[in-house]
Amino acid sequence: MQIGFVGLGRMGGNMVTRLQRGGHSIVAYDPAAAARTAAEQSGARGVTSLRDLVAALTAPRAVWVMVPAGAPTESTINELAGLLASGDIVIDGGNTKWTDDQRRAEALRGRGIKYVDAGTSGGIWGLENGYCMMVGGDKDVVAHLTPIFTTLAPPDGFLHTGGVGSGHYVKMVHNGIEYAMMQAYAEGFELMSESEYGLDLPRIAHLWNQGSVVRSWLLELAASALAQDPKLASLKPFVEDSGEGRWTVEDAVNKAVPAPTITAALFARFRSRRDNSFADRMLAALRNAFGGHAVRR
Repeated sequence: MQIGFVGLGRMGGNMVTRLQRGGHSIVAYDPAAAARTAAEQSGARGVTSLRDLVAALTAPRAVWVMVPAGAPTESTINELAGLLASGDIVIDGGNTKWTDDQRRAEALRGRGIKYVDAGTSGGIWGLENGYCMMVGGDKDVVAHLTPIFTTLAPPDGFLHTGGVGSGHYVKMVHNGIEYAMMQAYAEGFELMSESEYGLDLPRIAHLWNQGSVVRSWLLELAASALAQDPKLASLKPFVEDSGEGRWTVEDAVNKAVPAPTITAALFARFRSRRDNSFADRMLAALRNAFGGHAVRR
């Protein structure tokens, strides 16, 4: 199947390679020349603009957008809307908020352009292992694109989740759960790092993946990180969030669904980015004021 691909970063570039290996024909665009060259080396046809990408595709066209969520995705899809024709398809594979999918799909529908949202999980390991694909959109459009999704995914790794926005909604909740899982591992390993037993954390992480109920791919990654740096001394305790955790918590609040674990994991990330926080100074000041407890200046 022929498809245009916009965005050839860590995820996008590997996805193009996997599609090429699967026998698909890819026209690839990225503003970075080096990224285009890498895609060409995997067998894709590189182009230097969105206009050239659309011109190189045979109608009805399908274009996969794999750029950062927010303004970059918005501007890319808006530009494509002016270049594509009725019957063409835009697939957003980034981490877009599902409400943006619904808005964009409605705007494109007025031009006859179809829209599909593809929640994609697998990270940099997806090239070899495949990507978990959570896809939202009209049934006939998703069916037309199924050869693309089944090539990108491992066996049973692709699901049509429902209407437009549902793929990214499911991916958002997936990432919220991911936040909580990572936080639980982080807290448990910190507790063990303070143990009087001098525990071998890399070996424990490996052990827990041998039949334990807490085994997971995340724990495999933890074991690998600890094997390379048992005290993680090379890292700073600064953890960003890319939006999906916030959206998950916001949606839980809007629906009055209790999600305390995911919420706490999100707030822990906020806390990691505070150095000499006002809140901690306030706590010290209050203890000193009501009880005369010692403070450190």
